Amino acid sequence: MSLDSKTVAHIATLARIRVPEADLPGLASELSGIMTWIEQLNEVDTKGVEPMSGVLARDLPRRADVVNDGGDPNKVLANAPEPAHGFFTVPKVVE
Repeated sequence: MSLDSKTVAHIATLARIRVPEADLPGLASELSGIMTWIEQLNEVDTKGVEPMSGVLARDLPRRADVVNDGGDPNKVLANAPEPAHGFFTVPKVVE
């Protein structure tokens, strides 16, 4: 696939990249080379190959999903601007 300067200018506009007019032909040939390489990848037979997100098959470490209250209400409320009776206080938003 070959790209012309007009197409490269349009791609640059979409990508919000300012490319000087003099650089468009060189960039067009570079992008055409990349597109040719990508077309070669389409020829690779991938039937029977499982999709993967990485080269190593491993599980991520997981912590137990346990609901708790933080353990110490005094520590939880220590940074509250105006705690009252063990709760956070907030401005009234509903009349």
